[in-house]
Amino acid sequence: MERYFSPYLPALEFARNTLIVSLLGLVPLLGLFVALTPGFASHLAKGGPALAMFLRQVLTNGLPVVFLVNFVGFFTFATVTAKPSRFRMSRCAILLDLPLRVALFFALHVVIYVLSADFFGSFGGSKSTALRVVAPTLARSALFENISGTYLYAVVLASLPVYASAFRNADSCGFATQSLPRGFAPWLSALIACSAFVIILTALAQLIIRLQG
Repeated sequence: MERYFSPYLPALEFARNTLIVSLLGLVPLLGLFVALTPGFASHLAKGGPALAMFLRQVLTNGLPVVFLVNFVGFFTFATVTAKPSRFRMSRCAILLDLPLRVALFFALHVVIYVLSADFFGSFGGSKSTALRVVAPTLARSALFENISGTYLYAVVLASLPVYASAFRNADSCGFATQSLPRGFAPWLSALIACSAFVIILTALAQLIIRLQG
């Protein structure tokens, strides 16, 4: 993690590494979403406007959001763990990385929806309508019910190396992983931490949907 996302790397190299990780997380999830959505694959296979709209949505909305959230997340983690108190900061990263990423993901969608209403007439050109649909739309994203779910979980997947590095730096992988090989234990701990966060996130999403209903 420190090798590829050091705060001392040239900006373009840091951005390139972030883009690679973003694509590695996003592309498989897009394929999964297309495969799980009835009729979507055959619809895209016809090409034409449907495929063009899909690619435009991914390239102008999804990928930039995933890239920006990952960039901020990686840079923040690299910066705080480069300090002398890296062990204490690594423990903080274990608690804060994913909540901060999701908060930024939500904030970016608020901005995008409002700008879409303002400049492109989306949501009937109403900014208030755009703001009202952010929460339920992203709640359904957490349940993988729309394409924004692929963006959200691409961000979650990108947290795995952050968490693995944080557990390794903090030398705290949890009781359940103590008997595992040292190199593997941080990754399993990271997977457990991310899975627990996803469970909490989906429970919160279901609550939001019920309240909206």
